[in-house]
Amino acid sequence: MRRKLAFILCLVLLLTACKGGEQKKGAVQTQEEEKIQIGMSFDSFVIERWQRDRDVFVSTAKELGAEVNVQNANGDLAEQKKQIDYFIEKGMDVIVIICVDSERLAASVNRAKEKGIKVIAYDRLIVDCDIDLYISFDNTKVGGMMADALIDNGLAEGSVLMLGGALTDNNVSLVEGKFRRTMQENNVAILDSFHADGWLAELAAEYAYEHMDVVAKADAIMCGNDDIASRVVPVLAEKQLAGRKLVVGQDADLEACQRIVEGTQLMTVYKPVERLAQRAAECAVALAQDEEIAGDDVTMLDNGSYLVPYVGLEPISVTKENINDVIINSGFHLKEDVYLNVPDEMP
Repeated sequence: MRRKLAFILCLVLLLTACKGGEQKKGAVQTQEEEKIQIGMSFDSFVIERWQRDRDVFVSTAKELGAEVNVQNANGDLAEQKKQIDYFIEKGMDVIVIICVDSERLAASVNRAKEKGIKVIAYDRLIVDCDIDLYISFDNTKVGGMMADALIDNGLAEGSVLMLGGALTDNNVSLVEGKFRRTMQENNVAILDSFHADGWLAELAAEYAYEHMDVVAKADAIMCGNDDIASRVVPVLAEKQLAGRKLVVGQDADLEACQRIVEGTQLMTVYKPVERLAQRAAECAVALAQDEEIAGDDVTMLDNGSYLVPYVGLEPISVTKENINDVIINSGFHLKEDVYLNVPDEMP
């Protein structure tokens, strides 16, 4: 009789434990399901800064109670479309897109919107579709800063070679449009203009090798970003032209900052990507909760078919004169890394 009672008692305890475990498991699953789900599709990680954008965005979103699924399209438009379809199928609350092609993702965005999913165009505008937010830096100012740096250093009535990024990136036309206008206003001849497909910097280097006559003739070289400059300046060095040509870029990559203190690159444009990524993550969470994007930095922008909310952050021109204040004091790069090749000039 005692054995029978003991057996029944053990059975009751076992069933109670199992039921409790199932309830606990169910509670965990419910908590996970309640978390905001964000899908993030990157064009690629060819550009140095994208990894920093990704890390800050994911960290901020996590702090706000969201989970982020990051995908890399490796510069392939078809792959990026598949990733967006995958996010739609998974029922994401928000999809954040760093687009491969600004003009060929409207159908994918529209499918997401039909399912009630919010869409953010991050850094690069997606045209002709009703996106919920476009967040970037003021790219027209970026082009103006590049141009002004050259003019301020004596380029007026001189000549420049433009080595830009992919024309499928809407930012390229904004940057180059302002740059060209400033060159025209100052009687600067644009000797040639080349665009590297997929922002592949090696293509710009190949152009420089194959058109050394143009390179040698140019007083300055406008590089679409610092990655392109990193491939072009060594070409100049081989021909003993490094430091003799005014070179500008953008993104404040470490190598670019090193070249600025060394004297082989005139300037770069610093874009505080931490601020951009944090703001984008905050906006993504707000949109997922059906909240309006508020703030003094919010305006409306025409993307070709719709007026869409736009958050534009301010870029900063960086030269040898202010690199310590802007880059080092902000913690973007370490002093010893920036001055690695010229330690004697370290302040």
